[in-house]
Amino acid sequence: MPRLTIYDTTLRDGSQREGISFSVTDKLNITKRLDEFGIDYIEGGWPGSNPKDIEYFRKVRQLELKHSKISAFSSTRRARIRVQDDLNIQALLAADTPVVTVFGKSWDFHVTEALGTTLAENIAMIRETVAYLKDKGREVIYDAEHFFDGYRHNQEYALDTILAAQEAGADLLVLCDTNGGLMPFALQEILADVIRETKTPLGIHAHDDAGMAAANSIIAAKMGVQQIQGTINGYGERCGNANLCTIIPNLQLKLNVPLVEPSQLADLTRLSRYVAELANLSPQEQHPYVGENAFAHKAGIHVDAVLKHAHTYEHIQPEQVGNVRRVLLSELSGKSNVLYMAREKKLDLTKETPQTKALVAKLKELEYEGYQFEGAEASFELLIWKAFNVHEQLFEPLGVRTIVEKRGSNGSLVSEATVKVRIGDKEYLTAGEGNGPVNALDEALRKALLEVYPDIKHMHLVDYKVRVLNGQDGTAARVRVLIETVDDRTKQTWGTVGVSPNVIEASWQALVDSVEYGLLSANQAKLQQLRKAIQQFRMEG
Repeated sequence: MPRLTIYDTTLRDGSQREGISFSVTDKLNITKRLDEFGIDYIEGGWPGSNPKDIEYFRKVRQLELKHSKISAFSSTRRARIRVQDDLNIQALLAADTPVVTVFGKSWDFHVTEALGTTLAENIAMIRETVAYLKDKGREVIYDAEHFFDGYRHNQEYALDTILAAQEAGADLLVLCDTNGGLMPFALQEILADVIRETKTPLGIHAHDDAGMAAANSIIAAKMGVQQIQGTINGYGERCGNANLCTIIPNLQLKLNVPLVEPSQLADLTRLSRYVAELANLSPQEQHPYVGENAFAHKAGIHVDAVLKHAHTYEHIQPEQVGNVRRVLLSELSGKSNVLYMAREKKLDLTKETPQTKALVAKLKELEYEGYQFEGAEASFELLIWKAFNVHEQLFEPLGVRTIVEKRGSNGSLVSEATVKVRIGDKEYLTAGEGNGPVNALDEALRKALLEVYPDIKHMHLVDYKVRVLNGQDGTAARVRVLIETVDDRTKQTWGTVGVSPNVIEASWQALVDSVEYGLLSANQAKLQQLRKAIQQFRMEG
């Protein structure tokens, strides 16, 4: 039985999503990653449509790809013109790829209304284009655009279009659900008919406007199609294309269809997030397999079961697709959540420890006030140290003051902050300026601590988020501030949280936690001492 192949069109169809504009360098880098992952075909673009794609096809020849075949994409020849005179077809050949993909119309409505030509001429356009490209020595994939809609509107004509491509020598006939509204039961009926009427291998190209692209692709594979087309993360116009990050692991892990090596499949999450980064889009947290929440557990009873056996609430091992298990802390948490998070932090707690119960109660109380520790693991660890009375305060905040002043009607805002802290027996009073009050507070606090804790110069805020918790209260609403910090030496990152009706106070809470945790992390001996103190506390208790 011929091997099922995967055809990626992220660089062409995927780039039609709103907000995506890959540079040539982006496209080349994605090509290399797709090749490393084991994708069989990579559609690089439409060489007749823009200079960027022409440059891509020129440069992609210089890549030493180990597995993937590069395909250039175009339409059949235009109506009432010889195929050898069509500039798009000549640009397709000039791309000099081993594979070419051409699409033609399957829906008679499109032929007469969109192309403005006759049904017979459209058949000739398909037949002559495929034959011409085969004569030039190319592997030819024929995409039957709007095939399923066309089949339901005029079954005989839709079949005639793909039979014309077959007779002309196409290597593969790809049935396209271009409008993305096909239901799986309709796919099965139509595909069964097409399999009976054709001899050439078939493929499927599904869009996700009805949320069925992945399901339709997998069903088509079960019925015997030999190629699935899609994009990384399901990127594409409107609601997107079939998501290869869902389809590939489903086929390989659920249906035992070999597509890539297990070591390559374990790189799927990294590939997904890499493409998202170059697309300048945030990764979707809820995506199956590769999303940040795909293996995240929140309910206490779930976490308790996962601690005993991960398979109780996980359909695969996260590591198979390069993802990781996450346990979340919230008002739904029980002791198991706290124990799991403590274990991740190398803190040895048990359910029997009295402080564990108190910690859970404190956590729920804080969550009720609006705190959230899912992205603030550093604040959570500080909370554990305080609960076990082993926390050693590195500095004591004594007071803060911020001033925001606008000078003149056209003047810019000026932000100043004053911070007073005590370290040991000595007090430090410093001031800072910034492009906002939080930035000014950050600068002032750093100045106050730098003399005693020089490691602080290596720590920098990399993200700052404010969330309004009860919007009905308007400007009096409580807010939650999440801060992410990085140490530029170790590249370690950590998150902290603060909550208050005053955004400055919430920011100050998160900032103090961030600095304190960072300084402790920089002092590994002190960090280990705290963690051992908790273990000793548990053993003695």
